[in-house]
Amino acid sequence: MAIQKGDQIPDGTLTEFVEVETEGCSLGPNAFKVADLAKGKKIAVFAVPGAFTPTCSAKHVPSYLEHYDALKAAGIDEIWCVAVNDAFVMGAWGRDQKVNGRIRMMADGSGLWTKQLGLELDLTERGLGVRSQRYSMVIDNGVVTQLNLEQGGGYEVSDAETMLKQL
Repeated sequence: MAIQKGDQIPDGTLTEFVEVETEGCSLGPNAFKVADLAKGKKIAVFAVPGAFTPTCSAKHVPSYLEHYDALKAAGIDEIWCVAVNDAFVMGAWGRDQKVNGRIRMMADGSGLWTKQLGLELDLTERGLGVRSQRYSMVIDNGVVTQLNLEQGGGYEVSDAETMLKQL
């Protein structure tokens, strides 16, 4: 069963490619527990079927970059882009999209967290394996307060503009 508004997010691990080494984070892929990252924060999450794909690159990421300041002003602490890709790919995509730290490009390499959410999408027949459905959600201290799930590969409700109206 898919996660719903009001549910606690499942604990899992997401990986992020860290560009600049800091205390506690080495250069390269770093694994983070979702529950630890979400504690005490309001996070805007949007998930895409794959990095470097047309709609994701031309619309989804740019939407959140364009509305970054407005989302922050509306109380969002962090913005995450989640995809069933590895951290190296997500890091390269973040550089390509010029996110510059405004969006955390979070890799769910094997899709385990996506499966825990019940939001996986089997694209095996198209040569892509199991991916994530396209959605957005707001996580407030570990609880889903908004969930916008796209239907049939669309891009109608998971954009930053829709999320801003809900905040």
